[in-house]
Amino acid sequence: MSLCKRPIEGCSQRDAVHDMGSPPALASKRTFMALPGGAGNLAPVVQIYGNATPHDVSPEAAIGAILAHSGPLLLDLDETLYLSNSTEDFIDSARPRLLALVLMRVLDALRPWRWSGGEATRDVWRVRCIAVCFPWTGYRWKKRVAELAEKFANLRLLAALNSTGTVRTTPVIATVGFHRIVTPLVAALGLPQARIVAARLSTFADRRDGKLNLALGALGDDTVRSALVLTDSASDLELLNACARPLRAVWPEARYRRALSNVYVPGQYLTEVKRPGNRYIFRGILLEDFAFWVLSSIALAPIPVLHVLGLAFLLVSFWAIYERGYVDNDLIAARFEERPKLSATFADSTVATPRWQPWIWAFACGAIGIVLVRRPGNPAAVDYLSWIAVLLAIHGWFALYNRLDKRTRIWLFAGLQFARSAAFVVLVPIAPIGAAALGAHGLARWVPYYLYRLGGKDWPETPFYLTRLLFFVVLALLLGLSQGFASLLTGTALALLAWNLFRARRELAAAWSGVERVDRSREMRNQAP
Repeated sequence: MSLCKRPIEGCSQRDAVHDMGSPPALASKRTFMALPGGAGNLAPVVQIYGNATPHDVSPEAAIGAILAHSGPLLLDLDETLYLSNSTEDFIDSARPRLLALVLMRVLDALRPWRWSGGEATRDVWRVRCIAVCFPWTGYRWKKRVAELAEKFANLRLLAALNSTGTVRTTPVIATVGFHRIVTPLVAALGLPQARIVAARLSTFADRRDGKLNLALGALGDDTVRSALVLTDSASDLELLNACARPLRAVWPEARYRRALSNVYVPGQYLTEVKRPGNRYIFRGILLEDFAFWVLSSIALAPIPVLHVLGLAFLLVSFWAIYERGYVDNDLIAARFEERPKLSATFADSTVATPRWQPWIWAFACGAIGIVLVRRPGNPAAVDYLSWIAVLLAIHGWFALYNRLDKRTRIWLFAGLQFARSAAFVVLVPIAPIGAAALGAHGLARWVPYYLYRLGGKDWPETPFYLTRLLFFVVLALLLGLSQGFASLLTGTALALLAWNLFRARRELAAAWSGVERVDRSREMRNQAP
């Protein structure tokens, strides 16, 4: 769901400046209401959650239909016969887990499936990368399938398949999972003779074209038309519409757990829970905070490449702790606030939020960053102590912020924005005009929050980038008046002005288009007949 009311630069002003608010959590449980009917009279169920289809039935009705059916039987695998997801569980078998998770996050950032057929082909890229970069995963998968089958087998469905006289033909496992992954799993489920119709890893076409085309190509039109098809997925609607007995049942025992979800990496909570779907790390951090870190300091760096790389490590270090403040903010809100503002993904999130691992990341990345920004010299002990003090201060400030009333938070929020804008300054010298730019950045973030807390329930529609540009120009002029305008005639000043103008270009255009001369408008009204 979108959190944006009006897009600006691909990211709303709310995403750019707001740290704490998200829309109220939505109900995320699957709820079914069974209607009267038995196996011979397949009564649909009303599915309150997700995309309902005309073929929705309860699991009990689906089992009754299978017991009464004597023709071809096509069964979905994931979340149906196997009450988990085979692709995610395969990726979860990769070792080392941290490197595998980083690889998956890089893929999610690059999104190469944009050029291979869209989201439907995403898993092809993911499994291929795991198979190439961690080739031992296939061996580990074959070792794991027996344990996974025992844990996630749909015992009710398997019992129906094994009932005497239930089916006259071996069931067909029809899935868009991958053949090399599902074959040992199906055997471990006790169906080694079952025919498997699955996607190939060697092509994107199988995932792009869908399960109906897979089934028609493997089984033929007559078999599909006369079959009973059981699935849990609304995306199989084409196949359901093409068969004789379409059944869609969601099994309450099924669970979807994303691969490597219990592995911690900084940024996951921000991306998947606090700012889901907004690419906030790129739009709200890299193009905002990090850009100003770099532009305000790089002119004074002896080795610019190492300086930027060092700032990147310091950014990860800082955000490992700052993100922990977000986690605490949500937990406090869920526990103590009458109407907490939590994202729709908060209730069902499986993102790892450990207490101590963020500190390990923060200290390790901070140490690397300090070494890099100090090159060609060597860091002193005070550098490490200064950065540790910054991390402890932001942790304590955020904890205090989260536990105070909302009116008092107005003033503490300014401190959080100051830290986001200028925490690196304890280690890195910046140009005077850089200080003005960082001040403008922090103030522009704070003003909408101030208006929001004083003004009511809705986040104000303020032109964030244009406001920041105005603050920057004002502070720069003050700097020029006090220090001499030569301080503004630098490459750093020009770069910061250019970046602010670029980011505010759309708001500038909107403001210019709305300019109207009041005196001329009055004269025109007076001349009107």
